[in-house]
Amino acid sequence: MPDFDRVHPFLFEHLDIRGAIVCLEDAWQSLRSGRDYPLPVANLLGEMSAVTTLIAANLKQAGRMTFQLRGAGPVNRLVLDCDERLRLRGMAHWQADSIQGQRCVPELLGHGQLALTLDTADMRVPYQSLVPLTGDSVADIFEHYLAQSEQLPTRLLLAADAQRAAGLFLQKLPNADARDPDGWNRVEHLLATWRPEEMLALEPLQLLRRLFLEEDIRVFAARPVSHHCPEDREKVRDLLHGLGRAECDALLHEKGEILIRDDLCNRDYRFTPDEVAALFASTTLH
Repeated sequence: MPDFDRVHPFLFEHLDIRGAIVCLEDAWQSLRSGRDYPLPVANLLGEMSAVTTLIAANLKQAGRMTFQLRGAGPVNRLVLDCDERLRLRGMAHWQADSIQGQRCVPELLGHGQLALTLDTADMRVPYQSLVPLTGDSVADIFEHYLAQSEQLPTRLLLAADAQRAAGLFLQKLPNADARDPDGWNRVEHLLATWRPEEMLALEPLQLLRRLFLEEDIRVFAARPVSHHCPEDREKVRDLLHGLGRAECDALLHEKGEILIRDDLCNRDYRFTPDEVAALFASTTLH
């Protein structure tokens, strides 16, 4: 059975280098379903889906990690959100008239920032960090982020197409040079043989074996990844209640209904005047 939609953590036994690999298929197809993304936008979102999954796999407790790429280019916003159960959701905003021809990642994104928001059960206030968009690819941008946040040498390989989104994460641990002074250099040279089409064509463990044929690698238990964006009408009802009856009545008077757009899950919530009246009537009764 193909081993897609699972994060595979691993360790180079004699090198003190850790890693993880993933190839999203069903989860990626579900995440982009119903979205008419141009190919350059879809590829960016796919690569970001893979790297977000790899990083979120390190969450040790209940929580949610959200990455946003915000730029001044034609693709002005990419959002990926993943929880500790590796349930993924995400979206992209772009200017339709500006996605034309072959354009590199810096041209697509423009100047901007990578923002992380981390919210776990033991945090009173979510943790947030910002770094500038630095690099010529999504992998470069996240390598720069990880170098600043974790201060450990890190390499990322990312690829995406219409069918799959894949990522490989490698990180040099503090004692790596003591274990093998040439280990990290050797692994980096092997990475230079990588091709995006291989990452998308091969199953994850096949790719590991092909890339690092002569290295001893211990692969740990895989963890499933899914696209998870269920309807939550009750949450939207709470939002309307927070707006208050007067504000909701003003919206109804202007539009004839209240429309709440959930971009992240690609879903609209519509409320008729009768539904809004029932909402506030039930609130009054309680």
